[in-house]
Amino acid sequence: MATLAELAALRTSLDEPVVDHLLRLTASWSLLADLSFSDMLLMARVDGPEKVDSGFVVLGQMRPNNRSTMINDDLVGTTHDATSWPLVHLAFESGTRIIGEVNVEAIADIIPVWCVPVRFDGRVVAVMVRLQGPLRGPASLYEQAYLSIFERLCVMVADSTFPFREEGVAGPGLPRVGDGIILIDGDGRVEFATPNAANALHRMGIYAPAEGQTLLELGLRVRSVERALEYAIPVMEEIDRGHDVAILFHCVPLLEHNLVTGVVTLLRDVSDLRQLNRLVLNKEAAVREVHHRVKNNLQTISSLLRLQARRSDEPETRIALGEAERRVRSIAVVHEVLSREPGEEVVFDEIVRSLVVLVEDTVLALHPVEILVNGNLGVLSTDLATPLAVALAELLTNAVEHAFIGFGGTDNDQVGVVTLNLYLEDGDAVAEIRDNGRGLGEDFSLEVPKSLGLSIVRDIIRAQLLGTIEMKSVDYADGGGTYVRVAVPLSARP
Repeated sequence: MATLAELAALRTSLDEPVVDHLLRLTASWSLLADLSFSDMLLMARVDGPEKVDSGFVVLGQMRPNNRSTMINDDLVGTTHDATSWPLVHLAFESGTRIIGEVNVEAIADIIPVWCVPVRFDGRVVAVMVRLQGPLRGPASLYEQAYLSIFERLCVMVADSTFPFREEGVAGPGLPRVGDGIILIDGDGRVEFATPNAANALHRMGIYAPAEGQTLLELGLRVRSVERALEYAIPVMEEIDRGHDVAILFHCVPLLEHNLVTGVVTLLRDVSDLRQLNRLVLNKEAAVREVHHRVKNNLQTISSLLRLQARRSDEPETRIALGEAERRVRSIAVVHEVLSREPGEEVVFDEIVRSLVVLVEDTVLALHPVEILVNGNLGVLSTDLATPLAVALAELLTNAVEHAFIGFGGTDNDQVGVVTLNLYLEDGDAVAEIRDNGRGLGEDFSLEVPKSLGLSIVRDIIRAQLLGTIEMKSVDYADGGGTYVRVAVPLSARP
């Protein structure tokens, strides 16, 4: 289905500022549908590349949240002849609100309608149609108040003061009419409060009748009401009472001739949601602390291995302990990232940057070596990121330490380059490591590696990650050196 902007571009001649205004209207008009207990349509003149006989195209449709819809069909994108909507045509021509009846084909019945001109920059750019459904008997005092607020908002739509430029006043996550309404006059005094709004006030310890008093006189300071009255902009504020009660106030100013005549305050009790958020935050803090402690413990083990290596007189022992220390640090890198952003997934780019710094700091090469990283793997699960980080650290270290022995003959100033390419391909995370060093020996076999590091890498990639690894020398005609390709599936592993 085409969006409002796409329909406007295809069927109308409305320019971008007008379309933005209509988008803000349709983002906020669920408030209008709920207040009027009615279905809403937004109609514009047909005038574009696919222009047909003069008529109107439906750019938007909204159903009320507090009563059954009058229109089961989705009319967005449909085009209607002007003769079938004479009141819409009259609203366009007169620029005033037209009230009457219309025979809607989708309903096959005659129903009351309001046709409200939508004005922007002094001209009528669309018409908002209210399709009024039957009320359940005589309108109650609260229903009469709702309809009165709706009528004041319709005046604002015709004056182009609604919707507001600052933000939407309705939509997902925001209070709805059924959550509770307090109507405040231009002096800041409560005109009426719905039962749900009164219950929210009771939750905050306010039991006195609200009508005729300001919220401050009731013992409640709501800065959003003050800002809406003073600056004529919608404002949202959450007020807490202790640890158990949280009420969301969303204040929408009512304007007449650009003067604030009142404020519609929608209230929602979000206490349960805030308690759930606190539980989640506490859990995240605990997980973050666990990763932080694991990182610290691994760094302690790394320091102990480093100290032991310094005390050893055997070169082979020092090398073995140094390699073990580096592998422990590569695991600590993952937990360091997780300690900042706990969860079951981790941004692998941060790990790669830390691994490159780790290799550059811990490996002593006889020749200058530069490590280049291209591409990224995005967000990976932690059960994939940890072993893959160990494997990549081992492969980068192996390339820096061994690829450039005797590199460049007697020219020791020639810089060696190790390139790490990362990308996703057919559901696999792929890492390619290429160096311009001396290549592999003729008797090299990955199935029978001569180093512990390559044995660890092979077992991690194949057995733990169920991936593939290949290593080969590159012909001198293609630049020489060694090429390693690792591919591991992103899907869940046993």
